[in-house]
Amino acid sequence: MAFAPKSSSAALALAGEAADGRRAVELARALHPDVALMDIRMPGTDGIAATSAICADPALAAVRVLVLTTFEEDHYVVGALRAGASGFIGKGAEPDQILAAIRAVHAGDALLSPTATRSLIDRYVRTGASGTAVAPRTSASSPSGRSRSSRSSGPGGPTRRSPTRW
Repeated sequence: MAFAPKSSSAALALAGEAADGRRAVELARALHPDVALMDIRMPGTDGIAATSAICADPALAAVRVLVLTTFEEDHYVVGALRAGASGFIGKGAEPDQILAAIRAVHAGDALLSPTATRSLIDRYVRTGASGTAVAPRTSASSPSGRSRSSRSSGPGGPTRRSPTRW
């Protein structure tokens, strides 16, 4: 676990490092970083429990947790999000992607890596509430034979949702 400290500058700096979840929570309480990078699997208290402790502590309300891990499996993603994590990204991401993730979480955005997003879609969207598989859409699903646009209308008129890009 590493920490990005409170700072108004665009530069990032390492403020602390912990080898286990218990120490990560202690450091978060001592340092009050802007962003805590949290691994899932650590000795003793794991990253999900540490994330939960940090996010549940009113004194740490301004600290955002970004999970940075090798394990981008849906049960870890869901566990981390339920614990209060603001983002989830794999250690296989490029350094500039990790920096962008830290900045996005610091700015208050929620973030999931493409692998984590795909895992959640496969598990929760393509499977119905009863646990039965839902057939994926094909190009024949729309009247024109092409896939549907991602446009929707809202109170302010049509909007376009862009895919997440790294």
